[in-house]
Amino acid sequence: METSFKQYLQTLTENAFSKHEITEIENAFKVLRLKKNEYLVRQNQVCLYFCYVQTGILQHAVAVQDEEKTTYLALKNSFTSSLKSFLSVTPSRKSIKAVFDSELFILDFATFDRLYKNLPAFKLFYHQLIERQIFLIDDYRIDLLTLTPEERYQKLLTNEPKLLEQVPLHYLSSLLGISMRHMSRIRRQIK
Repeated sequence: METSFKQYLQTLTENAFSKHEITEIENAFKVLRLKKNEYLVRQNQVCLYFCYVQTGILQHAVAVQDEEKTTYLALKNSFTSSLKSFLSVTPSRKSIKAVFDSELFILDFATFDRLYKNLPAFKLFYHQLIERQIFLIDDYRIDLLTLTPEERYQKLLTNEPKLLEQVPLHYLSSLLGISMRHMSRIRRQIK
């Protein structure tokens, strides 16, 4: 597998993995390629994979009154899944699709469960990953409640400037909870 995946594992666990453990984890992942607009999971279907985004971007979205609302963007070098669906083998409340052609490293549930139960380093990695995701979700929810649309856009511009170049505007406006019309106005004002 690509070096960045191994480096990512080591970074998350502060080098807590042995070379043997990293190799075992790497070898457990399989490659899945999605073309632009192909789905990892569709809303109301069971999510079959926990994955690492090697290349591309995956959009998490829900259908609300026939309108697609972006809830999250999984970027290159990040892990993602419809986690509740994946772990409980229940229908997903959201869809996850490729914004661009994407290469993913995936684990099915049986492999994930085996690693989690039998490899303490994987369990540590997973707990640290979930902890970081909870921090991000918490910040995101607080931002939606406390920041103006202009402040949310400015924060995105400061923290993730490449997103503005890589991701279509309608995904970003939905993610930030800003209408497309208002988003266009904000972009003109803040450059």
